[in-house]
Amino acid sequence: MEHVPPPAEELARLDRELAELDARRAQLLTRRAWLLAALRPPAPTAAPGWNPSAWGAPAAGRAGAPAQPWGYVPPKQPSAPRSAQNVLLTLGGLLLTVAAVAFTLVSWGSMGIGGRSAVLAAVTVAALAAPAVLLRRGLTATAEALAALALVLTLLDAYAVHAVAAPDTDGLGFTAVAAAGLAALWTAYGLALGKLHLPLPAAVVLAQWPLLFGAWAAGAPALVVGWALLATAVLDGAIALWGKGTGVRVTACVGGSVMAFSALMVGLTLSVTASGPLGALAPGALLLTAAAAALAGAWRAPRGFARAGGVVAGLAVVAAVGGVPAAAVPEGWAVLAYLSAGLALTAVVRTRLPRNAAIGVLVASAAVVAGALAGALPGLAAVLLGPVTLLSDVWAGSPEGFRAGLGSTLPWTGLAAAPVVLAVSAGLLGAAYRWWPSLARIAAPLIAREEPGSGGGPAGAPGAGTPEAGGAAVPGAGGEPGAGTAGTVGMPAPGASGAEAPGAPGAAAPGASGAPHGTGAPWYAGGRAGTPWYAGGASAARRRPSGAALRGAAPDRAALRGAAGAGAAVLGWGALLLAGAVLDVPYAVAVAGETVLVAGLLALAVRRAGNGRDPSAAVPVTALVVALAGAVSAGLLSLASEGASYAVFGALVALFAGAAVRAGAGVERAVFAVAATVGGTVLTGFAGRSLGLAPHEASPLILLVPALTVLFGARLRRNPVALPVELTGALGALVAVALAVPDAPFLALVLALCGVLAAGAAVRPERRPVAAYLAAALFVLATWVRLAASEVSFPEAYTLPVTVPALVVGFLRRRKDPEASSWTAYGPGLAATLLPSLAVAWTDPDWQRPLLLGVSALVITLLGARYRLQALLLLGGAVLALDGLHELAPYVVQVAGALPRWLPPALAGLLLLVVGATYEQRLRDARRLKDALGRMR
Repeated sequence: MEHVPPPAEELARLDRELAELDARRAQLLTRRAWLLAALRPPAPTAAPGWNPSAWGAPAAGRAGAPAQPWGYVPPKQPSAPRSAQNVLLTLGGLLLTVAAVAFTLVSWGSMGIGGRSAVLAAVTVAALAAPAVLLRRGLTATAEALAALALVLTLLDAYAVHAVAAPDTDGLGFTAVAAAGLAALWTAYGLALGKLHLPLPAAVVLAQWPLLFGAWAAGAPALVVGWALLATAVLDGAIALWGKGTGVRVTACVGGSVMAFSALMVGLTLSVTASGPLGALAPGALLLTAAAAALAGAWRAPRGFARAGGVVAGLAVVAAVGGVPAAAVPEGWAVLAYLSAGLALTAVVRTRLPRNAAIGVLVASAAVVAGALAGALPGLAAVLLGPVTLLSDVWAGSPEGFRAGLGSTLPWTGLAAAPVVLAVSAGLLGAAYRWWPSLARIAAPLIAREEPGSGGGPAGAPGAGTPEAGGAAVPGAGGEPGAGTAGTVGMPAPGASGAEAPGAPGAAAPGASGAPHGTGAPWYAGGRAGTPWYAGGASAARRRPSGAALRGAAPDRAALRGAAGAGAAVLGWGALLLAGAVLDVPYAVAVAGETVLVAGLLALAVRRAGNGRDPSAAVPVTALVVALAGAVSAGLLSLASEGASYAVFGALVALFAGAAVRAGAGVERAVFAVAATVGGTVLTGFAGRSLGLAPHEASPLILLVPALTVLFGARLRRNPVALPVELTGALGALVAVALAVPDAPFLALVLALCGVLAAGAAVRPERRPVAAYLAAALFVLATWVRLAASEVSFPEAYTLPVTVPALVVGFLRRRKDPEASSWTAYGPGLAATLLPSLAVAWTDPDWQRPLLLGVSALVITLLGARYRLQALLLLGGAVLALDGLHELAPYVVQVAGALPRWLPPALAGLLLLVVGATYEQRLRDARRLKDALGRMR
């Protein structure tokens, strides 16, 4: 039975298919236009450096011309005449400026008052009038140079007026008036001569000083100076938003940033140093006004500036609102006032503030909370790391209070509010984790909020086709060939600028145009922006996000929720720890409290890891990590008392073992089991200390836990937890070996016991390849250590325990695999005894060892010849020959001394003659010997 969808669903499907067809048609049309342009002959006046033969395309700059080929580097051009002209004009203007300054400062006294005024007035008027004449003749660069000279002359005029006409006037006051007058003069001058770039930025620079110098000259208090700075910053902000030209706006931005920062620093300093709440009101008013000005500017500023304005406004509000109650509470509790003000900023999500400005305010709120939390870090670090000092004096006795066990000299009274800060932050994060869907609904208006000018209006409207409008701007958008935008989800219809068709996939079609009908727009494009009839515009796209966008946002939401839950767990744990240190609770209460916290964190880790409802693993993983850190801290803190050590580590072993039983199969269970094993090893060390045993005497007792891990591994077999637990037990065995090193007999005993444990593990097939060799090595080491402890110096006593097992293993391998090489089966075992014995025999003056070595080598050689084993034959023969040479060497020396001196050369010559005469036969004998040896195994 064929399924017939509802009319609404079928209509939506048809719209999507039509959008795809339209996008494909637009792509093909654009490609066709490009190919037609590429086939046209190149224009005769091609752009410099363009190589038409590289692409066969028209000259650069024409419609449809392709981009330059990859790797294309345009040739260097000679210096333009205008560049040289600019250099000459700059040098000339500098020289004239230097001359004017020298005339004003040095040659001023050689003329009368009338002459001085006439000269400066005439030169200044000429310098101001010349640019207007030069601009009418098209000499813009020369006009700019003379305008710069006129600027310097007006400054010199102001200095001359003060020096001659008003020498008794206060310098700061006169400077303020002169700066205001010059700023007004240059503003009017720049507006009158709009083609000049210098006058208006110069006016902005001069406008920075009138209010500041005026307040300074009047001896105003710091608060008035702050208001003057703020008023100047507001003026700069207005110029930056509505000023004429990029230079003016950039200058205003820089000046406004400096003035605003100075005003905020003045207000913050006065607020922090206020003697009471009433004294903090006036600086707070200054800070609130600065915040309002920053938000007003952020309302119309671009994205980055809007967010920066939101951050500044948020911080200013926190400083203003929090400064009043902070002045009424003790110094250590002032942080709560600022934290409360910072948390109150989150209400901005329900206001109508633009999105970027609201995001900046939220960033300011997060910065305030982070700063408050950073203030609690020193105390928390002292609580966690302070018990390390107890390692140098274990079981010295229970301290009086929690702080005494930490050994820290922090001013704990100044950290009284730190636990409250941590607790409040943990509670808020926990609430966000618990009621995350409600929080998402509250923040939804901020996420869907439009920026000013980013609505789905016609093409060319502010914000259309911009990233703020929900897409990535594409060159040519808004009525140019190739215009288009990548929408929020999928691809807009051809010709759409900043809008998209619902569900249209892909990227913007090249060649989509916003031109009206009759200017190349396709037949299916409607409206001035070329939006198809079925497209609902950018606003419709925002109202109906696609399922792909929602699915892509789901993991981010889960990760954010998990991060909130993890942060709540960490901060809550830190708040309780730090509260105990601030209150200086008794030592027993502190130890018990830390242990209980570990139990709670383990319960959280096991519960969250086992229910599977939380899509993010951040909470259980964080709880596990914090539980491990808390266990280490509690264990170190318990080292001050013997009873506390047993109680805490016993409880930790039970807790981690229970968590390993309750946790699901995975990494968490392995971590729990390993932690329980480590705690058990520490408990066995405590037992040895309680019995009064020396470290080497307690080492066999520590092997109890490795023995239990071997039994535990045999019970679990191939369970993933078995291997980590057994490796942890092996580390405990290494600790026992390290403790037994000072005493050789105990070291031999511990090595032998470790060998027994390894042999027990080797019974299992999955452990046999490693454990079997390890057991053999441990037994050999134990034997050697015991022999060394008994002062046995015979090498055979050390080598025979290696040789005999090695030969047995080799024999068993040869029985299983007759084709195995004798060097692999018997070579290592024989060499382990024969070579050291031969080395000792060459320096042994007695005859027993060489005799026994020779007999053994002879027997080995005969066995190798009988059973055609190459290793036995060669090793035995070589050792036998060297041993015989050692024994016969004295007699050979005596015989050689008794013979005439001519006899050895004669015998050597005779030997060479015999070998040479029978060379072919000897060569055949050597080949037969080589073949015979090669046939041996």
